[in-house]
Amino acid sequence: MGKPNNPAVAETAGILYQFLLTKVMNVLVEEAIAVAMDPVPKLTVSRGQIGTKCDLVIVVGGDGSMLNAGRLLANYEVPVLGINRGYLGFLTDISPQQMVKEVSDVIDGHYIEERRFLLFARVNPDTEPSGESEAMNDIVLYPGVISKMLEFEVYIDGQFAFSQRSDGIIVSTPTGSTAYALSGGGPIMHPSLDTIVLVPMNAHTLSSRPIVVDINSCIDIVIADSNKHHPQISCDGQLTFPVKPGDRISIRKKKRQLWLLHPSDYDYYRVLRSKLGWGAKL
Repeated sequence: MGKPNNPAVAETAGILYQFLLTKVMNVLVEEAIAVAMDPVPKLTVSRGQIGTKCDLVIVVGGDGSMLNAGRLLANYEVPVLGINRGYLGFLTDISPQQMVKEVSDVIDGHYIEERRFLLFARVNPDTEPSGESEAMNDIVLYPGVISKMLEFEVYIDGQFAFSQRSDGIIVSTPTGSTAYALSGGGPIMHPSLDTIVLVPMNAHTLSSRPIVVDINSCIDIVIADSNKHHPQISCDGQLTFPVKPGDRISIRKKKRQLWLLHPSDYDYYRVLRSKLGWGAKL
């Protein structure tokens, strides 16, 4: 599966498909990218069926494609591998040039595996929820309109933590700590950590700083009644829904995790050096 309507993805997916036919008995291709491949694959599958029909899912695209796939495939006990046809490639870490060799190695059993947890947000969970979604990177509360201050309160495990007037707040997993949260001044967290980071966005005080809490923490954000506009919730920058003054957003760890595979020589710190331009070994 992968990013639809993208010629580079279709080309790479076509090469991958022909190779996989020499390695395994059945290769299923998501309908959204199959239509752009030449020739069109014989066996196609809908997005909703992939998790139930496959022993391994290979995502061709950028990190956005992996986030999209991750929210879906975390609901199934199926491993996921990424081929990078995007920009940074923190999650899709196999290059098209090395694709055939490294995918072959993975199929032969040579790989590193890890689990990545997701977050789940629900608005007004004690009544009739008015919105809910999962996120692999982050859940972001923002004003919804430019240059409008947002007022809210944050509770952690039922205890009042702080109130804030700001452009909003980023609630991020370790996976998302190298994404929007990093741009907002948050720390980089190793993917093996069971933690969540809360990063204020342009807070109206110099003392507001990111705070890291345990993954099992119950985070609740209450929108102040004084807000005169309706803010928005964004999940992974891909799914959005509105909230209104007085609403409570409940953020928890999702019970199921994404099963992610990497090449056998995967090195997280090498990825950071490469993507963030850190200095090489002296």
